[in-house]
Amino acid sequence: MGANRYAELRENYRQGGLLESEALGDPIAQFHRWFDEVLAQGVLEANAMSLATASAAGVPDVRIVLLKALDARGFCFFTNYESRKGRELAENPQAALCFHWKEFERQVRAAGTVEKLSTSESAAYFTQRPRASQIGAWASAQSQVIAGRETLEAARRHYEQEFVDQLVPMPPFWGGYLLRPIEFEFWQGRPGRLHDRLHYHRRSDNTWQIQRLSP
Repeated sequence: MGANRYAELRENYRQGGLLESEALGDPIAQFHRWFDEVLAQGVLEANAMSLATASAAGVPDVRIVLLKALDARGFCFFTNYESRKGRELAENPQAALCFHWKEFERQVRAAGTVEKLSTSESAAYFTQRPRASQIGAWASAQSQVIAGRETLEAARRHYEQEFVDQLVPMPPFWGGYLLRPIEFEFWQGRPGRLHDRLHYHRRSDNTWQIQRLSP
């Protein structure tokens, strides 16, 4: 493809549509509907989402994290509070999420304010994690520069020994966040790039306004 190898990559989406008459009035219910359809088809890591944050100065950053719960409050994920995203959320507690399910030619975006989950909620999830992941939470000084892979392996061995024959406690620097959405967008690919985009905005009375956006 030469110099145009990126420009020449394209698909003509044909799998479906999203009309206002078909969409649920509550975007969280609509998300559950789409997510259930994705899970039913066995899509791997359907809960993978891009998480965009920004520093107090407005410098953006984005990475993939895993959704671990969704209820009427919003989206929950877990991480090291001292990681880059943790530091940015402490400075600027606003974020945006994006899910992309290419098998269905769909994406969902959400944005809102972010707060820490309670210690009890974080601990309830931490106890469900595989032991290796619990040890990893202690061993990784997430986002910090380290000398090499051996530094990480040495830290893992240290905490395996420290917690041998006992339950691994939750690190004080680790836990969950809740993104409370104030807006959603549901995107369904359509032929000719005339995609469906339904935008939900939370009103002051906590009901949702639905509007169609031009693609």
